[in-house]
Amino acid sequence: MLRDITLGQYYQTESVIHRLDPRVKLGGTLLYIISLFLFRNFLGYGVAILFLAMVIGFSRVPFRFMVKGMRAIVFLLLITVTFNLFLTPGKELFSVWKLTVTVEGVRTAVTMAIRLSLLIIGSSLMTLTTTPNNLTDGMESMMKPLKVFRVPVHEVAMIMSIALRFIPILLEETDKIMKAQIARGADFETGNIVKRAKALVPLLVPLFISAFRRANDLAMAMEARCYRGGEGRTKMKPLIYQKRDRLGYLCIFMYLVVGIAVGRLRF
Repeated sequence: MLRDITLGQYYQTESVIHRLDPRVKLGGTLLYIISLFLFRNFLGYGVAILFLAMVIGFSRVPFRFMVKGMRAIVFLLLITVTFNLFLTPGKELFSVWKLTVTVEGVRTAVTMAIRLSLLIIGSSLMTLTTTPNNLTDGMESMMKPLKVFRVPVHEVAMIMSIALRFIPILLEETDKIMKAQIARGADFETGNIVKRAKALVPLLVPLFISAFRRANDLAMAMEARCYRGGEGRTKMKPLIYQKRDRLGYLCIFMYLVVGIAVGRLRF
């Protein structure tokens, strides 16, 4: 299950999406996520699915790899769908014991499931097609206006990038610790939810120790390379917009126009 999480990983291959400027991918991902909360009907989500499928096709990231990342949020999806299904007031559809399922509840549950799935896949696609260095440079460039307010833009971008890239590392470390404890007789599979949660408590201490050790090693490595923050630093590969990046912005704009126009219609 832990290895199924794709957020924060990088899938190395040659594609148009991989070669796009990171600012295009960051801005496009942000606008795509925002658009998911603006739709009022399922036609809008249909446009969003088609657009995401097109981008995945151009990225050359295997679709089964994208779907594999959804396994980790199945439990979250079930909780979201259940709460919206039974706790949304409206026209009664049918009743189960003391719980009532409404038409509005079914609609909201399906909408939330689609929205959450598209959000996770869209965010994962951005990290899968962008290297850590490009991701940091893109974040720093997009947050430059905040320097007026004396915000340490470079440091913030570096922290966000490192935090994002630590996700798969910590998951891999957790998987190793779990296997080591299972070999010593620990049981993480049987029992109810409470018992399984209690069984995970012994994982926290070695996981925190490992995380702090990795953070210390990273800090020492950065200090050994004379890292002193973003002030006065130059870049080996400065970000310059190419023709493909302008076409990328055009595609995002066209999606927003079509998606929001169709998704805001009322039937």
